[in-house]
Amino acid sequence: MGALSPTPPTPVLLLLMLGVGCCAREVLVPEGPLYRVAGTAISISCNVTGYEGPAQQDFEWFLYRPEAPEAALGIISTRDSRFSYAVFGPRVAAGEIQVQRLRGDAVVLKIAHLQAQDAGVYECYTPSTDARYLGSYSGKVELRVLPDVLQVSATSPGPRGRQAPTSPPRLLVHEGQELALGCLARTSTQKHTHLAVSFGRAMPEAPMGRRTLQEVVGLRPDLAVEAGAPYAERLAAGELQLSKEGAERYRMVVGGAQAEDAGTYHCTAAEWIQDPDGSWAQIAEKRAVLAHVDVQTLSSQLAVAVGPGERRIGPGEPLELLCNVSGALPPPGHHAVYSVGWEMAPAGAPGPGRLVAQLDTEGVGSLGPGYEGRHIAMEKVASRTYRLRLEAVQPGDAGTYRCLTKAYVRGFGARLREAASARSRPLPVHVREEGVVLEAVAWLAGGAVYRGETASLLCNISVRGGPSGLRLATSWWVERAENGELSSASAQLVGGVGQDGVVKLGVRPGGGPVSVELVAPRSHRLRLHNLGPEDEGIYHCAPSAWVQHADYSWYQVGSARSGPVTVYPYTHALDTLFMPLLVGAGVALVTGASILSTITCCFMKRLQKRSHRC
Repeated sequence: MGALSPTPPTPVLLLLMLGVGCCAREVLVPEGPLYRVAGTAISISCNVTGYEGPAQQDFEWFLYRPEAPEAALGIISTRDSRFSYAVFGPRVAAGEIQVQRLRGDAVVLKIAHLQAQDAGVYECYTPSTDARYLGSYSGKVELRVLPDVLQVSATSPGPRGRQAPTSPPRLLVHEGQELALGCLARTSTQKHTHLAVSFGRAMPEAPMGRRTLQEVVGLRPDLAVEAGAPYAERLAAGELQLSKEGAERYRMVVGGAQAEDAGTYHCTAAEWIQDPDGSWAQIAEKRAVLAHVDVQTLSSQLAVAVGPGERRIGPGEPLELLCNVSGALPPPGHHAVYSVGWEMAPAGAPGPGRLVAQLDTEGVGSLGPGYEGRHIAMEKVASRTYRLRLEAVQPGDAGTYRCLTKAYVRGFGARLREAASARSRPLPVHVREEGVVLEAVAWLAGGAVYRGETASLLCNISVRGGPSGLRLATSWWVERAENGELSSASAQLVGGVGQDGVVKLGVRPGGGPVSVELVAPRSHRLRLHNLGPEDEGIYHCAPSAWVQHADYSWYQVGSARSGPVTVYPYTHALDTLFMPLLVGAGVALVTGASILSTITCCFMKRLQKRSHRC
């Protein structure tokens, strides 16, 4: 066999031959170069792995400036407080430069305010604690300091975006009105950077700073638009918008301003750059005051006055009441609308009362419950003056009137939000009584009434006082005993004649036919045909007096109730005699049938015996 050729060393053997093993010390710093702006802060991390010795390692930082790339300038050390060179000593003593330990084998170098001379190559060195010198003991990263060229300023809310004066303006915005603010942000950094622009609000007169600033909405470096937590819902609803107009102008629009939108508004621009490791770092930030905004709320301005004062009128007369809405209010438009209505409460009744009529935000009038069919008008007679007119007042219209005004602001998509409401002082309205006195007398014609006959009940009405054209209406009611007792609550309408002469029939207890008629100008009659035992009860008539107004509406001016009339359907005498005859005949038939059955049975038995003998 021939001589064997030498086998080449494996990669692991080669590493061991070179003195580098799997446990060699390695110092890691960020990949460079890093770009930061003068005047801003920077943090450079450094950590060591693969070391021997104690868990807490020491770190020393050096700087190699471009003009002297071979000269190492000591910046700061974790083991020697006197390590810093003279150029860094005062800044280290002032805390502007410091090293912060994250853990035993990791630190971060922090420089609070970068200067142009801070540019260069930074070296993180770890003194050896290993048994032998193995691996790398330092890492280097280049830092380049860029000039601060970021500019931020306010623009006027006008379309041209002119630069605002040095002193921030004070803007007065009505609640519900649109608030628009503009901001100019530009940079001339030679490197590729992204701008993030956000609008924030601070409480009135609060100092400017991150702690006092609440973000409203912002444009992120990736061009995504996001809102601060309190404004997220308004952004989603479209009431809050942020747009970029051109290369440098940004515009924020807050639709439907609210009381909590008052404050000092700021524009913050931040410049971001992408580091070699792919992460984004903020390298500059500027902030400018845009305006001091005051929101004039509708609730602080809305006021309602009524006239002409306390009223005393008679039934059938027209009633007019005026309501004036006042205050430093914006004119009704796309951002603010109003509704006006009148409420009435009877004299002495608690609460605001019930709605009489109103005009909604679209100017459409409507009547409240119980006023349907009446001639009532609600109209706007001036810019902020509204009139309620009742063509013919009724006694039930007496009471205390109030005007209720509500102010609404429009949100995105024409959505309305109630912003304020106000009620006027009470305005008393007195309606004179007609002085009508009614009396009613009812009786059962003919006295006793028998089953199968027709019961006639008469009601005579007397009237004293009242206007001309008085009309009478009469209704008949019956009360039947329940559990041996009468109750007025269980009274049941049998029939009646209205003030317009129309007959209205109720429910008769016996279910038979009913006749209701006017037999004389003030005499009414109720007839119950084919009277039955179910018709037994206590009957009464209830007349009422009515007056018709010029608008053809009716109102009641008086009522009365007659005394009780007992209706008891008697049984005829012949009926009482015929009942025993029927009973006797029935008994005789049963007795005869029993005797005949007994005789037949005996006869059949005797025939059976004779047949057996034969």
